[in-house]
Amino acid sequence: MKTVVVGGGVVGLTTAYELASAGCEVIVLEAAKCGAAASHGNAAKIAIAESNPVPAPGVLLQGIKWMLKPDSPLSIRPSLAPGYLRFLLRMALHCNARDFETGLDLHLRLGADANELFDDYQRSGMDFEMHSRGVLLAFETGERFDEHCESLAVFESAGHIAEHLHGDAVQAAEPALSDRLKHGLFFPGDRQVEPDSLNGALLAKLDELGATVREGVSVNRFVRSGDTVTAVVTDDAEVLPTEAVVVAAGVPTGELLAQLGQKLPIYSGKGYSVDYSPPPVELRTSLTLEDARVAATPLNGMLRLAGTMEFGSRDDRVNEVRVEGIRRAAREAFHSWGEPEGEREAWAGSRPMTPDGLPVIGGLDIACNVYVNSGHSMLGLTLAPGSARLLTDIMLDREPSLGPELLARVSPNRF
Repeated sequence: MKTVVVGGGVVGLTTAYELASAGCEVIVLEAAKCGAAASHGNAAKIAIAESNPVPAPGVLLQGIKWMLKPDSPLSIRPSLAPGYLRFLLRMALHCNARDFETGLDLHLRLGADANELFDDYQRSGMDFEMHSRGVLLAFETGERFDEHCESLAVFESAGHIAEHLHGDAVQAAEPALSDRLKHGLFFPGDRQVEPDSLNGALLAKLDELGATVREGVSVNRFVRSGDTVTAVVTDDAEVLPTEAVVVAAGVPTGELLAQLGQKLPIYSGKGYSVDYSPPPVELRTSLTLEDARVAATPLNGMLRLAGTMEFGSRDDRVNEVRVEGIRRAAREAFHSWGEPEGEREAWAGSRPMTPDGLPVIGGLDIACNVYVNSGHSMLGLTLAPGSARLLTDIMLDREPSLGPELLARVSPNRF
């Protein structure tokens, strides 16, 4: 089956890999450079322990309270376009315990085989940096710790058991932490992946499998015959005949599908990261500083700090105030942080968000051979392998890993 995959981030590349491995003739179109957007600057980890959907009880109320604090973990820009305001209002409807827990359960199911699938990638010959250090969720206050523990039953039902740490046990688990971090949850199964090495490995494997990857090529329009897309027309007027289309373009996914008459509310949730090489501190494990919502991920010769959620931004420009909030969280959390050398240029990028916090995976009702794999918010790296396998199963009429009820919850037609 000849398939055009639109989008060369980690979700698009893993989807292309699954399709090419199944014998499909694949062409990947990437408007910029493959793996250069959110797939480059993410927190660099398979975050099973942090599979919470963004809409959670109280999250938007907290964001409103933080609106006057420019370096807060969550920012909602007050001057938003009407479409973005509708998006936030729809998200507010999902900020309840029931939707949160069912969304978490679905994410855990989608990510259940993430480690095994990444192991399969390496066994297939892909060479990328991956570590198995687990993750320590570190808390300053008992209130935040107790709040987080409310969802642990969902993790435990999926087989993810956290070790509870208090007092000196937190510093015993991670000696670099200051004693202001008084509580912790350690999940041993989480891993760390350097994203650029993964994207490079996927591109090399796609080349080996005979797939075509074209960078700097945008989609101008789709050619339709009834309810079928027969070709994709690029921005330089090239017509690419196809039997199937997968749109995995991150935030622009909604605009692309609007050409087909499909309304898909995917909007940007801007995040930031900053790398240090050499690392200012040597970490035993990956960390998330929960009160500041900042991840600290140790990689080979480097430490990545990542965090913040900014709703309403229309570009990927770096806001230095928000980056300084990430740096301050590190200074306060690590007793030997000091004045680090080797700080690289800060990164900002747009993560594709949906109002219910769930990804969009499946085929369109209005176009029988057009499929979507997008909307993974902050879990693109974590959910990419499982989502790619699931969509390939759907496209090739294989038995999918999710049942009909759960497939309906991630379907693009749910909106």
